[in-house]
Amino acid sequence: MKITDLEKRIGTFRLQIDHLDIEPGRIHGIIGPNGCGKTVLLKTIAGIYKPDQGRIDYEGVTSREITMMSQRPYLMDTTVYKNLIYPLQIRKIRPEEERADELLEKAGLLAQKKQYARSLSSGERQKLSFLRAVIFRPRIILIDETFSNLDPESEALFTEMIREIQKKDPITWVIVSHQMEAVHQLCEVVHHMEKGRVVEK
Repeated sequence: MKITDLEKRIGTFRLQIDHLDIEPGRIHGIIGPNGCGKTVLLKTIAGIYKPDQGRIDYEGVTSREITMMSQRPYLMDTTVYKNLIYPLQIRKIRPEEERADELLEKAGLLAQKKQYARSLSSGERQKLSFLRAVIFRPRIILIDETFSNLDPESEALFTEMIREIQKKDPITWVIVSHQMEAVHQLCEVVHHMEKGRVVEK
């Protein structure tokens, strides 16, 4: 994915990305101080915000192959299982219950499969949100500060699953986090932002 001359204004804030190359199949981290535009950039890549000008070349990746995890995951008022398979259903992909169960078991959520998702703890909600992001095998996953609210066990689980995915069938990850150590340990490329711009470090 190549971003060129991108500009997005929100109130008095201005995102201005002259050039950013997100190499496919790698884990990218985006770090920077609060208010520097990390979330605005992710939401613009995800298509939630429309650029005021500039270009994002997705290099053949469609919007249906991109997903974004936010700091506070949205869960529908239905069961854990139905929340998990929702991305498959809207893409007309037949759910494989065996694979869904494998993912739930790996995250320690299989016993809650028929439980209402909104009754889960905050940590369990983040786990379900992560599983929902990966179940339809997207080509780009955008993660906005999700790691910042995880307990050590969940963070280790996410990291392990990301590395497993990258070994089998690499996809593109763009991870925004304030946890510098975690970003540098997991991410292959780290981009620094300041005042709405990507800067070299």
